Amino acid sequence: MVKIFLDTANIDEIREAASWGVLDGVTTNPTLVAKTGRKWSEVIQDILALVDGPISLEVTTTQADEMIKQGRQLAKLHQNVVVKIQMTTEGLKAIKALSSEGVRINTTLIFSSNQAILAAKAGAKYVSPFIGRLDDMGQEGMQVIREIVEIFDHYDWDCEVLVASIRHPLHVIEAAKLGADIVTLPFDVLKKM
Repeated sequence: MVKIFLDTANIDEIREAASWGVLDGVTTNPTLVAKTGRKWSEVIQDILALVDGPISLEVTTTQADEMIKQGRQLAKLHQNVVVKIQMTTEGLKAIKALSSEGVRINTTLIFSSNQAILAAKAGAKYVSPFIGRLDDMGQEGMQVIREIVEIFDHYDWDCEVLVASIRHPLHVIEAAKLGADIVTLPFDVLKKM
């Protein structure tokens, strides 16, 4: 069964989705947290208190050594924290280092099956292909999901496909039909399902 994560830092949205009994986790990023108008630490503590599942918190630096340092700090916040790292060569270095220490990693900004392979090989627990953005660029986002799921299933990798940049309920249906493990979506899309 496909898991449903909410892509937000809005506590009211998280609380409402959790009350429906369908929320499996949350993904955030610095922009979503900033939109709340509250202190980062307060928002994150509220999310950690509300959600009994994986919560992706993103590093804010671009150099591997700094990502590793931030990733360790984020991972210490709570057992449910998953450190979110962008798909770059510096990100791959950080993924390798942190995953070897037992830190769960969500590799974000995946735009190809090749990038997903690299992230999984480096030790990511989750890869987040951005299907809406791929569609915006004139590519078929679902084809990338199809390829990643097929490759990961073929090699039986312990890495989950977390479909991101979901724009409408049809993205959810298509991702689930293709065997994606998780969809993360804005609350507005969840309400339309």
